[in-house]
Amino acid sequence: MSHTLPLRGRRVLVSGAGVAGPALAWWLARYGAEVTVVELAPALRASGFAVDFRGPTHLGVLAAMGVLDELRARQTHAGAISSVDEHDREIFRLPAEFAGGELEVYRRDLSRILYEHGADRVEYLFGDVITALAETTDGVRVDFARAASRTVDLVVGADGLHSGVRRLVLGPESAYVRHLGYHLAGWDLPNELGVSTVPRQYNVPGRMASVAADQRDPDRAGALVVFAAPRLDFDWRDLDQQKKLIADAFAGLGWHVPHLLAGLRDAPELYFDSISRVRVPRWHTGRTVLLGDAAWGVTLGGMGVGTGVVGAYVLAGELALAGGDHRVAFAAYERRLRAYAMRWQRGASPGRFLAPATGWGLWLRNRLLATRPVQSMLLRSTGSLATDLDLPDYPARV
Repeated sequence: MSHTLPLRGRRVLVSGAGVAGPALAWWLARYGAEVTVVELAPALRASGFAVDFRGPTHLGVLAAMGVLDELRARQTHAGAISSVDEHDREIFRLPAEFAGGELEVYRRDLSRILYEHGADRVEYLFGDVITALAETTDGVRVDFARAASRTVDLVVGADGLHSGVRRLVLGPESAYVRHLGYHLAGWDLPNELGVSTVPRQYNVPGRMASVAADQRDPDRAGALVVFAAPRLDFDWRDLDQQKKLIADAFAGLGWHVPHLLAGLRDAPELYFDSISRVRVPRWHTGRTVLLGDAAWGVTLGGMGVGTGVVGAYVLAGELALAGGDHRVAFAAYERRLRAYAMRWQRGASPGRFLAPATGWGLWLRNRLLATRPVQSMLLRSTGSLATDLDLPDYPARV
């Protein structure tokens, strides 16, 4: 990369400090931009599931950022997934690479590493949120819930499935987010069952419960549940209401479910959301652009995190190549990435895979996944989806 900084003096505001936001912030700062990341949460989130990366496209971008070795040192080394009946007898087992890809890390570790990687060059505003965006002839005026208003050159919505930036510039969530008929939840609890790090999952039609020991602290365990339901109305801040919805959905089930629900009652933190798919006809408008789940997300959508990191690399690279001209860069970013993001997202229906709604569907899934040819086919298809993108070497071209 030359010593010129093509984005010097460009002020960019990124909404969202999950994964795609900090990754983009690092690349933009490297190209000389003045970057601020605003995040509603008061600090980096300490919860969340493990996420995985697959193939040379994902791993190549992580290597280019200089974080691959650090992530390898923090990888979970996750094992297989074991599906069991109510007596805890194994029905089938999926190999480790199906769930964990080539590199699996906890989302909290990934988020922290990306944050620390750029914290010396990026401003972070935690505990705040964008409340209004108004585009002017030479910038975007941004109002916040807490911080003073400011004018920036560009705004990026990397704020997830329920993106506030998308709502402000493109309209209500209902126009872009389709509920896929399921909800999921996850929480931590003491490992009083003595489970191993291999997740054991139990199904009845329309419901799945899973538990596994924490990879680093065997005295702790993580529960994950998925259940079929029409989109539920609930308060994102009302933890007790969310716990009741989960407890009602799993009442009366056997296996370890009563123990997991007892742990839910005492859990101080809970991840709870609908399983939904995002479809946005155009990812950019004016000086604002969407990245990651805000543009193409699927809850539990397989390669969403990897695609978000790749998208950050492409968006920053196209801005650098265009010398900060967002009209050129945003269109090039979307042309290059849309087919890649849509291809893996199109068929994703994690709820139906994890918790088939009927007894027949559950029997058929179990029967198929118990066979080696079906497992091999699934592994080949996910690998090809992750790698099917020819990326420019932006740092070398700038």
